[in-house]
Amino acid sequence: MNAPAVEARDVYRFYHAGDDETLALRGVSLAVAPGEMVAVMGPSGSGKSTLLLCLAGLEEPDGGFVAVGGVRMTRRPEWRRAALRARAIGVLLQAGNLVEHLSVADNVRLQLHLAQRTTADIGAMLDAVGLRDRARSRADQLSGGEASRAALAVALAAEPVVLLADEPTGDVDAATEMMILDLLRRRVAGGTAAVIATHSEAVARCADRVVTLRDGRVTGD
Repeated sequence: MNAPAVEARDVYRFYHAGDDETLALRGVSLAVAPGEMVAVMGPSGSGKSTLLLCLAGLEEPDGGFVAVGGVRMTRRPEWRRAALRARAIGVLLQAGNLVEHLSVADNVRLQLHLAQRTTADIGAMLDAVGLRDRARSRADQLSGGEASRAALAVALAAEPVVLLADEPTGDVDAATEMMILDLLRRRVAGGTAAVIATHSEAVARCADRVVTLRDGRVTGD
């Protein structure tokens, strides 16, 4: 049996502030196959963003583990996590995705360099998100919607095994949301796994499966 593209097994994540403890994730398990798109839904504070950070290896679970393509991500040195992330994971967070003083095209080039990919059609990548005419614009000159699309181009640049995206359509209009969803579905059809944290019903309808979090637990899928 082939390994899942990304898997979380009994993942717990706690945050502490003084004597207070917040249980962000309480034993979450999730396995996503290559070529599958999963929408993670739930109210604000349910643990969606924390789950994506753990899946990306940007935060370490306090219990359980994460694996990408059968390779353990959890409790590995940061340089190993970073190498696996660059090679196999596209990450789109709600903020901090772009280097602001670089152009849109150079942000894509940077991601390709980190993934050690030497050949790629950057123009085609920006065409896919409707930003070819903004290729030379600095990231800090983009509107919110343009920045979201540029970040998606960066996340998908190295053709990752899995895309982890937190509200990728949160700052765009309905027409742009449909364009982004069409791009995601084409990538998924090509074998990329996608885990999308979202409040959007349009994203949920586009997904192969919906997983609902509430108070850090999976309540339905």
